[in-house]
Amino acid sequence: MASQLFRTAERKKVKLRMALCGPSGSGKTMSALLIAKGLGGKIAVIDTERGSSELYSDIANFDVCVLEPPFKVEKYIEAINAAGEAGYDVIIIDSISHAWSGEGGLLEQHTAISNRTNNKYTAWGAVTPLHYRFIDSMLQSPAHIIATMRSKVEYAMEKDEATGKVTIKKLGMAPVQREGMSYEFTVVLDLDQDHMAVASKDRTSMFSSLVFMPSIETGRKIKKWLEMGKEDTKEQQNRVETAEKKEVAAENGW
Repeated sequence: MASQLFRTAERKKVKLRMALCGPSGSGKTMSALLIAKGLGGKIAVIDTERGSSELYSDIANFDVCVLEPPFKVEKYIEAINAAGEAGYDVIIIDSISHAWSGEGGLLEQHTAISNRTNNKYTAWGAVTPLHYRFIDSMLQSPAHIIATMRSKVEYAMEKDEATGKVTIKKLGMAPVQREGMSYEFTVVLDLDQDHMAVASKDRTSMFSSLVFMPSIETGRKIKKWLEMGKEDTKEQQNRVETAEKKEVAAENGW
């Protein structure tokens, strides 16, 4: 009886769930478009940056949906579902930080409920389900997902030993999103002001020891990895996604 609970492990074909994190000017949007172009197919961009993605329309062909404030997760979910139903192969969400800390985002909603009820703890009871609905919309999408996140910024002084010249460098720190969001992604790349990336999470094991500039070839490499293995069933996908969500909730005490 107990043996019926187990089956032989098999590698499945999967869809990409990638996050690109970095401070303003680190090249998150451009990197996302280059990787999406390498993945191939139709690209949709959900833009919360006042249409700034269209500045890069020479890099790749894509369709854009510009979200305006308030940045409620329902708007994101509607756009993600619409893109999936329309048959886009890659969905870029630029950025998901607004859903958390932007105007009308979850933090602002939490503050409003807390002020009304005078109870910060129970206010999370209304906000957390919305956060999980947002995560579910990304995990269950039939398309590849590339999400960008702004990083909190810290400045450092660097001295060139050869010239003695001191420069100020902007450093990206923790991403602006709810703690634990990185668990939801297959690959998380952190970008610096020189547009160079390092992987803070990498289930593909292709980028773990590299410092590199994301390119079309990055997308092609990822596509080969994603297409290894057998086709997965919807039931198996749902089981894996449910287990991952429970793991994240347990680790963060949600």
